[in-house]
Parts: sequence; structure tokens; C-alpha cells
Amino acid sequence: MADQEISFDGFVAGWSDDSGGVKKALLRFRNNLEKQEGVVFDFKARPGVSYSLRAKHINQKNRSLFVMIDVVDDDPEARWISMCFYGDLITDPEEFGDLVPGGLLGEDGHCFDFSEWSDDMADYLEARLAEAANNASK
Repeated sequence: MADQEISFDGFVAGWSDDSGGVKKALLRFRNNLEKQEGVVFDFKARPGVSYSLRAKHINQKNRSLFVMIDVVDDDPEARWISMCFYGDLITDPEEFGDLVPGGLLGEDGHCFDFSEWSDDMADYLEARLAEAANNASK
């Protein structure tokens, strides 16, 4: 299915059910990234598959992003987030993530799932976002 012209704001505005707190988490992660100096965004909508918020640091030369935050849309009533980083940009001290060989634009990714609100997991992922943004800036 081809990408459709849907903006991030349009996607969020049309997301009515957030009983699991996934939309809340997505907005929190986006706001966190907006506070990181030098971070720019791209948004790819593939309704029925995923909505992908991608962040890149302006200093990055060899990669088109440092994090891909996919809202998996296989069931709009039970959307969930898959947040993937390049493994060399983050640590995972609690080992909450999974290595996904070739899973991030053809390179190995380190991915975390977020399917239900948890303050602890949101905090943990925000720390990974800050770490990746910092490492991508170098």
C-alpha cells in the first residue's frame, strides 16, 4: 500500500480511543524529542499497517534516522508502539528491548514494544530517546 498524505497531527487528531495510553505515550515521546536540540522529524502513514514517526539529528551523515517510533495499526482498537533504535546508539541496561536483525531500514535494530501505559516504561524509553539523540549528534 502506498504512503498516504496524512500528517502526524491529523493522525493524532483522528485517534479517538486511547484506553491503553498508547496515544498518550506517543505524544509524550514526540514532545520529548522536540526538546532535543537539532532533531528533525519525518512521518510516514501506512493505514492498516503502521504510522511511523522518525527522528534524525541534523548532524547525522550516514543514517536517515536515529529512532523510528511505529504505531502498529493492525487493529485500530488495540494500537501499540514499536520503538526501534540502532543498537550502537543506545544501551538497554534493563534488557527490555529485543534485537531485530535487519529490522531497522536493513540494519540491526534494538526495539521496544509499548502496548499499555506504564510510567516506568515511558521513563525508560525517554532515557533511550535522549541517549540516542545525544549519540546521533556526534
